[in-house]
Amino acid sequence: MPSVSVVIPAYNAQHTIGDCLGALAAQQWPRADFEVIVVDDCSSDGTAQAARAAGAHVVHHASNRGAAAARNTGWQAARGTWVAFTDADCLPARGWLRWLLAAVTGTPGATGAAGKSVGFDSRTPAARFCDLDGSLDAGRYLAHPRFPFAPSLNLMYRRSVLVAVGGFDERYATYDACDLHQRIRQADGGPFLYEPRALVLHRHRERWAEFWRQQYGYGKGYGQFMLHHRRDCRWTLGHELRELGTIGGLALTAWLPARDDRQLVRRGLLVKKAAQHAGFLRVWLDARERARW
Repeated sequence: MPSVSVVIPAYNAQHTIGDCLGALAAQQWPRADFEVIVVDDCSSDGTAQAARAAGAHVVHHASNRGAAAARNTGWQAARGTWVAFTDADCLPARGWLRWLLAAVTGTPGATGAAGKSVGFDSRTPAARFCDLDGSLDAGRYLAHPRFPFAPSLNLMYRRSVLVAVGGFDERYATYDACDLHQRIRQADGGPFLYEPRALVLHRHRERWAEFWRQQYGYGKGYGQFMLHHRRDCRWTLGHELRELGTIGGLALTAWLPARDDRQLVRRGLLVKKAAQHAGFLRVWLDARERARW
């Protein structure tokens, strides 16, 4: 029986899943002590074949149900005491599992742990901005005073905790990891650890258009989280005006010629904030979305 199960949701990931699974095969942890489950979310390419050729256990979805549903399918099929999550466009470092497991097994009553995530081969301006911005920094997200969480590309939970809370809420477009973490905190209250030595490399979006689409999706998920937790989250006219003012201020100078990283950060923040706010408003102002939550 493996001590840990690694779950990877995958959709049309034929060109990256092999590298991800190769990195897992090189872990500094006994191969017989962990299993790898790839959930193919009804891909139209060779994702499943590539994953199977790399030795992963592949579970299929008959229709495209989204990453949250794929993660649920994965942990429900898992046999390990612990369930670690990463993504198909990631490269876990060799010590990833070793450090995550050391964190949780060394802390009595731990519910889980998260590691540090950084960019891989970030050569384009959009990808470099993500590194400069620390866009996947679990340490920053876990420091949030009200709604701490860790991104799901570098995350581990005790399987029994996932069972107790029912896993990820599949209604979410994104932000399902934040919602899950709040429910786990309320249900269990055990320690959750941040271990920066558990490193995952992530392929950031290379083009601004790709980055916009990603951030727009994050904005939709944030809007869904706000609706779902509306008793604890408020969005007033004052909030809206301040957000528009921030975006407008960035727009005044963001597209000047980039002379250094400070200008690149302003440009990236404009794209990030504008895309997220557009996605947020798409959900926040939609009566059908309000009815779902």
